[in-house]
Amino acid sequence: MRFSTQTLLLQLGVVLLVVLLSGAVHAWLVYQRIGAEAENQALTLARTVASAPEIRTQVDAISKQSGTPPPDELAKGPIMAAAEAARARTSALFVVITDETGLRLAHPEPERLGERVSTDPSEALAGKEITTRNTGTLGPSAGAKVPVYAPGSDAVVGEVSVGYSMESLSQSLRQDIVPIALTAAGALLAGVLASFLLRKRLQRLTLGLEPEEISTLVHDQVAVLQGVDDGVIGVAPDGRITVFNAAARRLLDVPAEGPDDDGTASPAMASVRIGQPWAAAAVPEQLKELTRDAMHDAEAVEVLAAGRVLVANARKALHRKEDLGWVVMLRDRTELQQLTRQLDAVGTMSTALRAQRHEFANQLHTIAGFLSIGHSEQAKEYLAKISETGPLTFPVQQAGLLQDPYLQAFIGAKSVGADERGVVLRIGPETLVRGTVTDPQDVTTVLGNLIDNAVNAAVAGSATDRWVEVELLDEPPTGEDGDGGGTLHIVVADSGDGLGGSGPEEVFAEGFTTAEPRATEPRATEPGSAEFASAGAGGHGLGLALSRKLARRRGGDVRLLDPGSPGGPGAVFMASLPGTTAPQQTEEEE
Repeated sequence: MRFSTQTLLLQLGVVLLVVLLSGAVHAWLVYQRIGAEAENQALTLARTVASAPEIRTQVDAISKQSGTPPPDELAKGPIMAAAEAARARTSALFVVITDETGLRLAHPEPERLGERVSTDPSEALAGKEITTRNTGTLGPSAGAKVPVYAPGSDAVVGEVSVGYSMESLSQSLRQDIVPIALTAAGALLAGVLASFLLRKRLQRLTLGLEPEEISTLVHDQVAVLQGVDDGVIGVAPDGRITVFNAAARRLLDVPAEGPDDDGTASPAMASVRIGQPWAAAAVPEQLKELTRDAMHDAEAVEVLAAGRVLVANARKALHRKEDLGWVVMLRDRTELQQLTRQLDAVGTMSTALRAQRHEFANQLHTIAGFLSIGHSEQAKEYLAKISETGPLTFPVQQAGLLQDPYLQAFIGAKSVGADERGVVLRIGPETLVRGTVTDPQDVTTVLGNLIDNAVNAAVAGSATDRWVEVELLDEPPTGEDGDGGGTLHIVVADSGDGLGGSGPEEVFAEGFTTAEPRATEPRATEPGSAEFASAGAGGHGLGLALSRKLARRRGGDVRLLDPGSPGGPGAVFMASLPGTTAPQQTEEEE
């Protein structure tokens, strides 16, 4: 049997039991009230009869006689006539009058005159007024016994017993019980209706699931939500947050629920609480935009939060055509993006090296040709020229200012891509890097973003001489022991048309871009690609914002030094990356 059915039957049983008990108690109280009223009425009538002068005189006269008159004489006497008149006038069951010994002087049945009463008259003959419920010769009755006093004295010469039939009381109870029964039936009907409505609501709230199924779902939900690395946010149809798992808090850098020590939530670390309105939650506005369309699922968007690149999408949750709200999924693509940028840099370097391999092979063929024809002097001169420029030459100007091999290779590879697009990549004359790069991953992200943006700006600019200039300067560690590493300062300028009057902070906002996707290169759709990371290449507007958050996380910054001007030169950006360089070791130290 289903739990909802069991609940319904239990409720119906409780309602029926309560109604029956209430009705029985009410009927009993009514019966007691009617009986008490009958006793009081009998007591009043008995007092009236016992206090009548004629009754007192006649009873006193009979009590003074040596015996009791015969029944025939009593039946025709004044006592019998007065008792029967009182009984007929009040519809009493009986009005009985006795002498001081308890012998009947008046009774509804004449043949019982002169006999002793069937109920004990001793208390009334002792001068007490009592009410009784007894069963006598005429049947069960509710009545009263009152003493009869002699005229002019306190001597008890008899007693008057008056009773009303219990059958008449039951008839009165039946008349009064009708509204009780109707009230009980109405209460029972209301209880049944309320039980059915409660069952229907219970089924709707539990989606027709049994308690065991709900318990299993809760355990499964906790296991799934806490066991996955993806962030999960549940939003109810009324706009309240119903689910916010630990992964979502970690990805969005949202603290766990709970007040501060003083009992108030910290404004700097706003917490997201279950039951809180989704519109007021401390989450990026792009996530809230995903749930604005009440009918359709939203397409995945890239969100920059807490220094991470997240891919978010929202799905409409339905169960048997019932709207359950929204489920927002968050996936971290930061590591994938950084890895893809590194692979992109490696691919660019590999392409450049393949090209240089062909150049090196041509140089060897040239030397071999000089030697085969006996022109050794020309071969020596050619080798000397190669020694001055190096066997592998990247199309980057003033590359000799760079001493770090990583920076040489990375910027050289970038120069190959820039050269293919008609942009000259050069090293600024103020460049001085005495140490070595110790964190290529962060340097790749920041430096690669700035160079990619500058190349795109130079290509889109109106100047005929397209160039990008990079200046690098390392600052030694400031501590006594040199702990923490040195700081690498990067300045990137281009020949583009500038940022079009955009403010120094506006350019670092998520989604800001001044470039359009190139027609010859498809726009990347996978997070982590060069276009995804660069504001200029793909038009996503995440590159600068991500670079600034990454630099600030290390204690540095990315700033706009000059927004540029139309016609050139273009914008100038500066980045500081603490802890990314280390001093070069001497031969003795090695």
